[in-house]
Amino acid sequence: MLKLSCGLPAPAQRLLFGRPPALDGQVLASDIQALIRLSEWAGSKSITEGAPPEEARAMSRAGSEAAGGPKLPMARVEDLELPGPGGPIPMRFYVPLGAVEPMPLLVYYHGGGWVIGDLDTHDGVARFLAANAGVLVLSVGYRLAPEHPFPAATEDALAAFQWGSEQAVGLGADARRIAVGGDSAGGNLAAVVSVLARDAGGPDPAMQLLIYPVTDADGGPSRQLFAEGFLLTKMDMDYFEGHYLPNPDDSRDPRVSVLRTGDLSGLPPAYVASAGFDPLRDEGEAYAARLREAGVRVALRRHPGLVHSFANLTAVSRTSRAAMLEAAGALRMGLAANTP
Repeated sequence: MLKLSCGLPAPAQRLLFGRPPALDGQVLASDIQALIRLSEWAGSKSITEGAPPEEARAMSRAGSEAAGGPKLPMARVEDLELPGPGGPIPMRFYVPLGAVEPMPLLVYYHGGGWVIGDLDTHDGVARFLAANAGVLVLSVGYRLAPEHPFPAATEDALAAFQWGSEQAVGLGADARRIAVGGDSAGGNLAAVVSVLARDAGGPDPAMQLLIYPVTDADGGPSRQLFAEGFLLTKMDMDYFEGHYLPNPDDSRDPRVSVLRTGDLSGLPPAYVASAGFDPLRDEGEAYAARLREAGVRVALRRHPGLVHSFANLTAVSRTSRAAMLEAAGALRMGLAANTP
């Protein structure tokens, strides 16, 4: 039902699900309007509304499965484990069809507010990027809050990137073409890892793929403007940050609010994607602007009709798929630039 409704022509969707709302000079995509209306009619509630983390995680996995399509075929998918700073870090390694070594590698951090999400909820995202960008993907199952609050996720994220860099040859990867990427909280981790790697003297990522990243715990105007009604809500963000940051002072730490980093010069080139109807829109775009001011090469792309979580909607939403194909193309081009 979901895929069928979201796949209807735009005029039919407007007839069945109403005229998409216009806000802040943008119009919601008709297929996203259909998805939101179906969710409302089904009585779906926010996964964070009164739910303990374990229940929210189960709901997240169920939602990911409902929006997922057939798994894109890979040449190989392998579960790995890294001895991390706080215990084993589960990872999943994807080799796309037609891979010829050495390949570029993307170290990918899933979204979920540092509280929900896992290797399974983002299996489709990893496969999509591997297949359409022509890269190896190392998906990282970092520790989650509240069991493991800040800075656990950051520590695991950095350890995974460093391990991928050290093991590049064994993975069939080109050590000069290793990118970091992620969506939402995962985009935050990718951005933070880029800063920490620079400050440690390298190795540095070749590129950052930041999909609607969290960059400032205080947020921007869009957190209020799109506080509810567009999948991710302000209440969700308060829930996530409340679990991840039990110490309020941590919200100002640049390893959380990367937008507050004093010096952003010398960081890898970045592709930053934002969604027009996303509470995180403004902070992601503000980070892109600060990177550009620091002399970093940045491509910022706002998808005005989309909402948060479009990375997970490629199987049901044509506009989400188009946005992620663009991101995959940017990743392909960004890593090709480092080919000798």
